[in-house]
Formats: sequence, structure tokens, C-alpha cells
Amino acid sequence: MAPSHSRAAVRGSTFVRLLARLGEVDAGQPGGFLPDRLSQWLSWTQSLALSSALDGAVAPLPEGAEPGEAVTEASLAAARAALVETLMDEPSWARARARAVSRAGAVEGELDSRIEYSAFRERYLMMQRSIQGTTGKLRGELRDQLAAASPELARLAEVDAVMEGALSPREQRLLGGVPAVLEARFEKARKAAAEAQGTSGVWIDLFVREMQDVLLAELDVRFQPLEGLLAALQSPSLVSHA
Repeated sequence: MAPSHSRAAVRGSTFVRLLARLGEVDAGQPGGFLPDRLSQWLSWTQSLALSSALDGAVAPLPEGAEPGEAVTEASLAAARAALVETLMDEPSWARARARAVSRAGAVEGELDSRIEYSAFRERYLMMQRSIQGTTGKLRGELRDQLAAASPELARLAEVDAVMEGALSPREQRLLGGVPAVLEARFEKARKAAAEAQGTSGVWIDLFVREMQDVLLAELDVRFQPLEGLLAALQSPSLVSHA
């Protein structure tokens, strides 16, 4: 009997499954094996850079480099909590809703079927930028800490930098398409409300909740690399104790 080999498959995350549900598409199939997918995503120059980061000499830290403020489990949790608070801020969503009503030339509770999506898109894009800015800064700081911790972790920092640079364009394209998925969901909900001749605006509340759920799931995706780097930094076997 031939031995079986365990290979890591790319499976749909909570974020992907949520988008699939909202877009009414099937996300049940695995996306393939990770090494196979990476070979499709990386160009040959990016593959060379990754090989160099894995096998080449680790670049030394600049002499006299001042360490920045350390990222800890507590500070990472605080950063996430601050983003969640902003993301869920009811007054901000109420203002977005008011702009959507105003742009439709409607009054709250009237002509809900004419309400515009653009104000909600603006709110979503603003939160995406905030999440990206915060997580990007933290990721860079974690790499700096890894580089100073040990040769093994310095190599991990280099690999992470290469992978981020290689995969970020693809990530941006994919995440940039989320507002369009939400717009289709919005239009469907608006049409259903119009056919039902409803004026309660409940469908808008439900849509906002769905938007918040998607943002929370995207936040989880953005924090996964940070949590992985921090876990490596906290590994006693990988940190120098000289």
C-alpha cells in the first residue's frame, strides 16, 4: 500500500465563506494545495527572492539601530479592539445611512427603495484603509523585532517581507472586489423591500450588520500574519538568550 502524504490545502476561511453566502456562490470546494497555488501566484523573480530569503545569508541589523516600541500580545489585542470599536461605531454608521437617504432625495422611512449604496461603500473603503494601515505598521514592527531576536527569526522576517511584497497585489485585488459583492447584496435587498412596499428600513439595518460582519472577518484575515509572527517571537526555542 502506497504511503499517504498529508498536504496542506487552501480552504475557504470564514471571510471567504461569508462572502460566498452573501454573493450566493458555492465556496465548498478546496482551493487546491498550498505549494501548487503559490507556484501559480509567484512570478519567477518573486520565487528567486523567496529562495534567497530561505537559503541566503541573513542581512545584519544596521549598527546603532534603535529598537522601536515592542509589539506584544496585549498591544496587538488593543489595536484590534480599537479597530473593532471604530468598525462597530453606531454614530458613524448612522451618518452613512443619513447620507445614503439624503443622496436619494428621500426622508428616513420613506422611499427606502431609492436609497443609495455609495455612502455605505465609502464607509467600507474607509474602514478597509484603516485596517490596512494599522496592520501594515504592526507587521513591519514585528519583523523588526524578529530581525533582532535571533538568526532564525531574522530569516523568518525576511521570508515574511518577501511573501507580503509578492502576495499583496493579489490580496488588494481580491479585497478591492468586496464592495462590489456587497453592492449586489444591497441591490437585491433594496429590490425586495420595494416589491414588499416596506418603509420600515429594517432591511437597511440588516445590510449594515452584514457589512460589519464582513469587515470583522476581513479584520481577522489581516491579523493572522501578525499573530503568526508574534507566536514565533514568543517561541523560547527560536529566541536568542545571550
